[in-house]
Amino acid sequence: MNSILAQIIVRTTLRGKKAGKSDKAYSDYELARGLRELKMTMIRLIKDALLMTAGIFSAAFGFKGFLLTNHFIDGGATGISLLISAITSLPLYLLIICINLPFILLGYKVMGKAFAIKTALAISGLALVLATVNFPDVTQDKLLVAVFGGFFLGAGIGLSVRGGAVIDGTEVLAIFLSRKLGTTIGDIIIGINVMIFSAAAYFLSTEIALYSMITYIAASRTLDFIIEGIEEYIGVTIISSHHEEIRHMIMNSLGRGFTVYSGKRGFGKRGEAQEIDILYTVVTRLELNKLNSEIEKIDSNSFVVMSSVKDTKGGMLKKRPLAH
Repeated sequence: MNSILAQIIVRTTLRGKKAGKSDKAYSDYELARGLRELKMTMIRLIKDALLMTAGIFSAAFGFKGFLLTNHFIDGGATGISLLISAITSLPLYLLIICINLPFILLGYKVMGKAFAIKTALAISGLALVLATVNFPDVTQDKLLVAVFGGFFLGAGIGLSVRGGAVIDGTEVLAIFLSRKLGTTIGDIIIGINVMIFSAAAYFLSTEIALYSMITYIAASRTLDFIIEGIEEYIGVTIISSHHEEIRHMIMNSLGRGFTVYSGKRGFGKRGEAQEIDILYTVVTRLELNKLNSEIEKIDSNSFVVMSSVKDTKGGMLKKRPLAH
């Protein structure tokens, strides 16, 4: 292998794993494995950069094409920035940086250095696009402004999250406070947004605050769609005395993988524990009806537990990138 390439591989992927080892001491296998890791790292960085860039332009279009001229706001740090901009006429690009700066520093503490750097780059990129790129004022219809402004803003935030960064630091604050206060992240985000929309109703108008809530709902739903994808995964646990037949059905009819657990089951207060195999599989929401129907055909008395799965990796399901 080329000596210069080998040195690059050692510096970027191998040296941290075997500190003190000389460059020549690595085998061809280790260098080949390091090359593969280097390629994967570069592909991931390029993909993250493209996602963040698309997110920046989508959010900027939502801001300048819909929300700014109508003084509508969103929740979170972007909502605070929009509200202050509407009240004071300060440039939004400056407020985006100033409002999110504490969240970047907090993100460094909570999420790590790589996250903080990516977030700083994403927010700086958004501020730069807002300051330099002109977008057409698409419509003056308030309902369309609220819905599509929220859509493009939510898509921008979601794409940035897929790229490993955020352009709205509220969730970082929510994660930090949830650890300190013992509350859920959702409760903290709701509390923050209640204060933001209450301030919008006071400083702007009740009508704008109500339309802004529509913007927030549209942005939230779009954000969820971008992060979680079009397919929702369902984890299914099946307890049945006919587990062998159900196992073959999952494998042959659905073409899905499964995991078998050894367990015990009992009935009522005096029921004796019985040895039984427990099946676990993951299917999409669209396949759930077929799975239930097939289980009903095999054993109508089977016990089935279903739970939502945020994301999956590997296995026999359709691959989808992990949410950051």
